[in-house]
Amino acid sequence: MNLRKTYLALISGTVLGASWYYRDTLLAQSPAPTSTSASPEGGKQILAVDHADIYTGTLPPSVSVTKEASTEDQRVVEMLSPEEATKKLRRNEESYLINRGRGVFRYDVVQVPSNDPIEDDHSEKIIEIPGSVSGTTSSSDDWMFWGVFDGHSGWTTSAKLRQTLIAFVARELHHTYKAALTSETPSAPESSKIDEAIKRAFVKLDNEIVHESVDKLFKNPSKPVAAEMLAPALSGSCALLAFFDSRSKQLKVAVTGDSRAVLGRRGANGRWTATQLSEDQTGNNPNEVTRMRAEHPGEEHVIRNGRVLGGLEPTRAFGDATYKWSLDVQKRIKESFFGRTPSIHMKTPPYVTAEPVVTTAEIMPEKGDFVVMATDGLWEMLTNEEVVGLVGRWIEEQKEGNSNKGWFGGSWFKGKKSDLPVEKGQEDPSKLPPIRTRQWGIDHNQDGRFVCEDKNAATHVVRNALGGKDSNMLCALLTLPSPYSRRYRDDLTVEVIFFGDSATTDGTVKINGEATAGHGKPEPAAAGTTPEMKAKL
Repeated sequence: MNLRKTYLALISGTVLGASWYYRDTLLAQSPAPTSTSASPEGGKQILAVDHADIYTGTLPPSVSVTKEASTEDQRVVEMLSPEEATKKLRRNEESYLINRGRGVFRYDVVQVPSNDPIEDDHSEKIIEIPGSVSGTTSSSDDWMFWGVFDGHSGWTTSAKLRQTLIAFVARELHHTYKAALTSETPSAPESSKIDEAIKRAFVKLDNEIVHESVDKLFKNPSKPVAAEMLAPALSGSCALLAFFDSRSKQLKVAVTGDSRAVLGRRGANGRWTATQLSEDQTGNNPNEVTRMRAEHPGEEHVIRNGRVLGGLEPTRAFGDATYKWSLDVQKRIKESFFGRTPSIHMKTPPYVTAEPVVTTAEIMPEKGDFVVMATDGLWEMLTNEEVVGLVGRWIEEQKEGNSNKGWFGGSWFKGKKSDLPVEKGQEDPSKLPPIRTRQWGIDHNQDGRFVCEDKNAATHVVRNALGGKDSNMLCALLTLPSPYSRRYRDDLTVEVIFFGDSATTDGTVKINGEATAGHGKPEPAAAGTTPEMKAKL
């Protein structure tokens, strides 16, 4: 991002004349400076946006910052202070302490919107299952789920996933475990059978969203009903779901789209390694391009400019029905209700699938394992190693400043404070730095970029993604209103899951108040506060 610090009066003379419209009386009250290093005493910091740049400036204290309706592509708004930026950053943070003694002791979540309303969503659930279902001699075990959903073209598909995806997956897993335990040789199901169950659940839910909704509508045609019923089909969403079985200590990661999960693991030297557990499924992924071309032979534009038919970036997604419905169905919907003309390149739909790729990781709590799950907005700003290093540094800070040493144990890393305690991955000379750091003009190798100011690990990662030590950058990016903010940052949803057992194992799930918006100290999750947190099968 080209963040230019100058005066509003100077902007009005050199920039606004070409591409801006703003109230003349406001500009007239901002005196022309004699030097660009001084600003009116006590003035208000403002942020101005045009087609390509962000400009900062100062208004006199007596001038109000107001909105002027205009067809021009510009806005001027009052800059958030660092304190206001922090408040906005922490507005949607959550943290939970899992005192169940079953392999996970904490997870942190944060969301920072760019769209209005935010198109991302997330869901978490702990399902307590009888030992007779999980295949163990214990009275019960836990199935733990975390999901992040990156919506596009609206919020309705991601909201549908928040409400239903974990339930669909749990149901298929239940059938799979039950079948394995009632077979001639009873045992827990094979890993591949669990993968197949997760895939079936994803595909069944997408079929309900995309195809069953249309079948119901054609039986009872109504335009008002169509608008509600087809909304999750017409918008779309990527999905990233993690499933941890407390019996096997295996973590399954299922990805449909380009959200990403990365495992952090501590080495013998105290530094962390970053292992990507999912593969971004877009038109820029050679594996996905090969698959798509094999499924649609002879179609030159099946992947065009890195996008499906030149339009959709993820090659796998829920919803996005215009890439899945037959041409006949799309014609009927357009004639009877509403819709748009299909792409001229569409010949043999469906082009997009919700079937995920599932990977398995053996969790090693003794090595401090944690997993970061995030929508693609985060990975546009930071590398895998930077994210893992930031969480590693955050852990060190919590151990040094927290009397409850049982959370993270003793100190591991003895390096310099300015370092991120992470092993550098093998450099790929063909791989560019994250796109947003290039857009913002940030030196990817710059020392001292990062800070540690938050009690919530997910918030800590997002703060550093949006500027870190550069508070002006952070304030500017959080000041930008929708839809202009989308030019510089996407919606952000980040979850950090910490594996291991807490010092307390009383079977409770508690809100970690010091890292949760609106709370001051750890407390039990009140009935009705987190309805999707814990359930019994």
